[in-house]
Amino acid sequence: MRYKTSFLLFILFFILCDLVNAQNQLSQKETSTKEAKAMSKKLIQGWNTWNTRSVMSQVLLPESFSINLAIKDHSGNILEETLIGRDHYGSKERVIPGPHAYDGSYTELEFEWHNIKLRVQSTSVNNELYLLVSPLNVAQGDSLIITPRMLWNRKGEIKIDPQMIVGNTPTKNIKVYVNGNNKTIFSNAIHTSLEKNISVTSGNSKSVQYVESTIKTAKLKFETERLKFEKSSEVYNAMQTVLAWTTIYDPNNNRIINPVSRTFSPDWVLFGWDTYFAAYMLSLNNKQLAYANAIAITKEITAKGFIPNNSQYGHKSEDRSEPQVGSIVVREIYRKYQEKWFLKEVYNELLSWNRWRAANRDVDGYLVHGTDPYDYGNSKSRSATLSGKMKAAKWESGMDNSPMWDDATFDSLNHRMLMADVGLMSLYIADCHSLSEIADILGYTNDAKELTARAEKYSKKLETLWDDKFGLYLNKDLVTGKLSYRLTPTLFYPLLAKVPSLNQASRMMKEHFYNEKEFWGEFIMPSVARNDTAFNDNHYWRGRIWAPLNFLVYLGMRNYNLPDAKKDMVEKSKSLLLKTWISERHVCENYHAETGNGGEANTWSDAFYHWGALLGFMDIMEKGYVPTPQAPVIF
Repeated sequence: MRYKTSFLLFILFFILCDLVNAQNQLSQKETSTKEAKAMSKKLIQGWNTWNTRSVMSQVLLPESFSINLAIKDHSGNILEETLIGRDHYGSKERVIPGPHAYDGSYTELEFEWHNIKLRVQSTSVNNELYLLVSPLNVAQGDSLIITPRMLWNRKGEIKIDPQMIVGNTPTKNIKVYVNGNNKTIFSNAIHTSLEKNISVTSGNSKSVQYVESTIKTAKLKFETERLKFEKSSEVYNAMQTVLAWTTIYDPNNNRIINPVSRTFSPDWVLFGWDTYFAAYMLSLNNKQLAYANAIAITKEITAKGFIPNNSQYGHKSEDRSEPQVGSIVVREIYRKYQEKWFLKEVYNELLSWNRWRAANRDVDGYLVHGTDPYDYGNSKSRSATLSGKMKAAKWESGMDNSPMWDDATFDSLNHRMLMADVGLMSLYIADCHSLSEIADILGYTNDAKELTARAEKYSKKLETLWDDKFGLYLNKDLVTGKLSYRLTPTLFYPLLAKVPSLNQASRMMKEHFYNEKEFWGEFIMPSVARNDTAFNDNHYWRGRIWAPLNFLVYLGMRNYNLPDAKKDMVEKSKSLLLKTWISERHVCENYHAETGNGGEANTWSDAFYHWGALLGFMDIMEKGYVPTPQAPVIF
């Protein structure tokens, strides 16, 4: 009887602990939401290039009043919207992105179209706009069109008279002055000649000379701030520039986000792992934007409990997820800023995602990619047409057309790809470890134990995918039971999970990383081995180099005593980034593995895509600008 009573008390104790744990999580989330709202409100203010549709548009938030610059050539052709990298997609404008402060306190770009070349600079001082347009090459008859607008159906009235533009919003009266030559006033716009410098100011009318001086001061201040990263200056410039120019306002959700690229979607799109990586890079010196992006993609969680493959303007992929990097990134951001409210804000969703993966993507103890059939209604999106099919399962990997899946069998009944995936399992184990650390920090001891147990379970299963004769972890066909010898950088991800011994890790480097027939070369690492028949396709994930693959392998290298391999990864990745950055001021979605070029037409390579900067983020880490994890473990 005494034993039975003690046992019941023991069970009751743990039930009470779970209830307290759950209540703590609920109350902490409510508390942290106030902090998240305060942070968001602080971000959504001031003049900046918030309008995702054009980099030559200045918008005042929260009013949503904008000043849009369009170009009219002497033949009457008009370019209303301007974007970076579109010259690779058939459009004729070319934009050279210059310095851009995250908060809009300084921006600069150069623009070329129909033999017109301009420099456009701006600054915001005391919440007032100073905009300067400098003609570098123009012909008689070329002109600038300045159009004020209320964006995103926000309330406000706009009037234009010969003296000024007036914008009346529910919260503010905005006066804008144009100082230019041969101005023509229309009811909806002002046209002015491009023969001389043109200034646009809000608040009060200022001379062009005054604006030039103000712009010069703002530029000097911004360049002085960049000197903090002088040990990795050009790499930092590339990374910070692409992130700043892709910082936009999402009116649907009233938030500031960093979509992968302005050209990828007419409005915006957030991809899962892309956005977490953006948050990680932003954490270098912009805590608020780092938090905002990590929170934004985490809060896109689906009703089924996973972070979606993508979310864009009212639609999200409800049938599939993406690579599990959220907890890894969140833990690293916390390592720098040490603010628990941020962890609390995203914890429940990250835990849900972790549990969902094990419950829904496990086949015989291995993790696989899949897609859950979902009724998208009348949507004509790609997700609607591919839900429950093999292609959608491939997309869940984040490596859409990778040759890894060419020979895989798809279980059309359960909608699972029957291929045990080394990369997926490794990232999941790392996710378990990272989330377990977060749970410990927040005092959720039961969750931490649960996560550690799952990490151990899948670590043991991952060990069965080691081919000792070949010296590498390999994917496994779950129909035939055979290992797959289609090699990709994801096979190095076990380093992230800390599963290999040091001897195994060394073999992976010596026999495969440095193997010129596979991954080694002037430019590394190709998304499939050089001796694979798919390498020469040079199309998307079939042979091209992708920054996130290099970056994740590098993070794994940091867990081991592999100084030469880590150094070579960092140096070669940096060189690849700088090749196109220095020549064209582009940061590309992916790169040619033999020429090192990026952003070429017909290769599905966006020319200005923020995760390309991960190639340089490694160098910034190595220079000591980012807090490092514990010392490498020697097994």
